[in-house]
Amino acid sequence: MNDLKILLFYKFVRIENPEEFRLDHLEFCKKLGVLGKVLVGKEGINGSISGTREQTEAYMAYLHSDPRFSNVVFKIEDGLEHPFRKMVVRVKKEIIRMDKEVDMSNTGEYIEADDFLKVVDDKNTIIIDTRNDYEWRVGKFKNALTLDIKNFREFPEAIEKLEHLKDKKIAIYCTGGIRCEKASAYMKQQGFSNVSQLHGGIINFCQQKPNSAWEGSCFVFDNRMISRVGNEENPITSCLRCGVDCDLYSNCRNVKCNEQIIICHGCQDKHQGCCSKECFEEYKKSWHN
Repeated sequence: MNDLKILLFYKFVRIENPEEFRLDHLEFCKKLGVLGKVLVGKEGINGSISGTREQTEAYMAYLHSDPRFSNVVFKIEDGLEHPFRKMVVRVKKEIIRMDKEVDMSNTGEYIEADDFLKVVDDKNTIIIDTRNDYEWRVGKFKNALTLDIKNFREFPEAIEKLEHLKDKKIAIYCTGGIRCEKASAYMKQQGFSNVSQLHGGIINFCQQKPNSAWEGSCFVFDNRMISRVGNEENPITSCLRCGVDCDLYSNCRNVKCNEQIIICHGCQDKHQGCCSKECFEEYKKSWHN
């Protein structure tokens, strides 16, 4: 399936009847034959779709034909196989959850790839990674400040600890851009005076500027888990069990643990995908059940 394409997109826009939109959208997607996950809510749409070139072009044309989504920007990646098993469209209160009231009319200014490349080396600008810790662990921009958060709902609490930076020049980034929209708006609400955001996110930047300021791989929320966004494989992490350079994520096979770990193919086989000797012993017990 050499022509498989993976789309990543979002748009903050008012959707008056998300449930009606969900039903119509799901019906179209199933008829088209694409797979993926799309979240819709009164604040907009957030999704990822996979299909052939013909299918994804038809999907983009369909979404652009709706005046509400006429200017949606799609991030497009090549794929070897579908990263999704089925087509899901769900209604959510927030298309990117923060559990905070955020004025989305006042977001940070966009920085395009060329200018962001300069910003990364600007000592007067603070680069902040808005993603979760398991994401930036396998890849990030050089010189970036990373946050100790497990999910985006913890972002506001993490930002409270950065109040000393309120008057600094700040540039933020995320995978596809959507978290930066809400993060920049929230930061401005909290008094950060000069906040900008990477337009299109990591994937868009690395397609335009491969092997430049990005280090490692990019975590993605589908079956791939990792997207090697540059032209070279250059992991910045290592296997938990043997220490070899590696960026392969997996969940510990011990269901009582289920910790998300970085483990190479060899150790997955040797240690049955377990993060420790203790978990391996626990996992072995399940063989007899």
